[in-house]
Amino acid sequence: MFKNISNLFSLMRQAQQLGGKLQGISEELKQKRVTGTAGGGLVEVEANGLGEVLSCKLDPSLLQPGDKELVEDLVVGAVNRALARAKALHAEAVKQLAGGINVPGLDDTVSKILKGETLAPGELGMEAEGGDDDGDDDPTNEPPPKT
Repeated sequence: MFKNISNLFSLMRQAQQLGGKLQGISEELKQKRVTGTAGGGLVEVEANGLGEVLSCKLDPSLLQPGDKELVEDLVVGAVNRALARAKALHAEAVKQLAGGINVPGLDDTVSKILKGETLAPGELGMEAEGGDDDGDDDPTNEPPPKT
């Protein structure tokens, strides 16, 4: 029983350390900048590593009557390129956090955490509270006593 409590405290300490590292990654990504261009540089969009669009620059030649649809398409393309680069920065930061180990689903989970989204039970690879695999509510994997 004491071993399980020790393991729980160790897990909680690791989670706190991970939370601190994630906060640091979030701040670092917020400071990094990526750009996406379209139309041979006629449209340039700047975003940060969190995927927040910071600016959009249009070449004055695009501001001609009748070019509205072209400009709209180019802006969408530039935004998508900038956001793809921001996601690449994010993925690289997560890989560094994981020590270079490719953990399936880690990128998505960290992304949700950084966005402040709620994780579903079991999404971190752990069962929901009281959800160990032996069918009872105690935190061990020992089967319930036979009566």
